[in-house]
Amino acid sequence: MIGEFYMNYLDYLPILKKLNAVEREELLNAAFTRKFGKGELLHNGNNDCTGLIIVLFGQLRAYTSSYDGREITLYRLFERDTCLFSASCMLNNLQFDITVSAEKDSEVLVIPSEVYKKIMEASAPLSNYTNEIMASRFSDVMWLMDQIMWKSFDKRLAEFLITESGVEESDTLIITHEVIGNHLGSPREVVTRMLKYFVNEKFITLSRGKIQIIDKKGLRKIAEI
Repeated sequence: MIGEFYMNYLDYLPILKKLNAVEREELLNAAFTRKFGKGELLHNGNNDCTGLIIVLFGQLRAYTSSYDGREITLYRLFERDTCLFSASCMLNNLQFDITVSAEKDSEVLVIPSEVYKKIMEASAPLSNYTNEIMASRFSDVMWLMDQIMWKSFDKRLAEFLITESGVEESDTLIITHEVIGNHLGSPREVVTRMLKYFVNEKFITLSRGKIQIIDKKGLRKIAEI
């Protein structure tokens, strides 16, 4: 029997209405919830096959790492966002080494890969929906590559601070230089130097583990947004 909670939550997904009753029931019955604490891994590399993840609440980060341990954030996931790369094993010829971790205490709905794949192979609507999600995420990655290749670091950092302020709904950011570097794919020392420049320009103030934005207009001008 389909749990009322799952039906209420998943019913907002337009694709469910395009599945037949049997497919919809099988998909919903297979779904289960999991909770993750801040910093905990949900999915680790292309050898892992967690399943399709839908964020119920909290905040997730999808990132990739270099051989020397440097990280860069590919995209972030918020309430009602869907992560398909966590089920990449069900997609033929897709090799994408991605890690997903919880940036905040989170709860997610997981649809097991084997169930999702079975229905996707028989359902054109679900297959099309899957392709749309994949195209959207690759678009995010290509946008990121464009930013790294063509946008100077001061602009990227200013934009990150503005975006982070919006996410946290505060001009006071509790975040370390190392964490910022992991998001932007830059060494901590580079982040620190640029943040000190922002301090000299009176855009921000710094204290241990905290950044206070005092001139958001100035940061927007730097970021050209």
